[in-house]
Amino acid sequence: MDERVDLRRYGRSGRVKGYLWLLLSVAVILLIPFIAMQVTEEVQWGPGDFLVMGTLLLVLGSLCIFVLGKVASRWRLPVIGLFILTFLWVWAELAVGVFTDLGQ
Repeated sequence: MDERVDLRRYGRSGRVKGYLWLLLSVAVILLIPFIAMQVTEEVQWGPGDFLVMGTLLLVLGSLCIFVLGKVASRWRLPVIGLFILTFLWVWAELAVGVFTDLGQ
């Protein structure tokens, strides 16, 4: 049985609320390293780091919102899980270069 979420039922305001929550969540997540930079010298993020992480989080969140609206419920968890694993792999690569030397 196809159990897609019909975004038309929620209207434009439902999608807007979803993206507003996404933006708020990304801002709160980005506050963590910002506050850590104020407390310790071990965290050293530049503006580019915040821009890249914010972009990665916004893309991940947008893809999750898209999947929740367009993909059948039985495939949602595997697809979102794949997105999260890809996000973690890109993050690790950019941070320390686990598999390649992108982080160096």
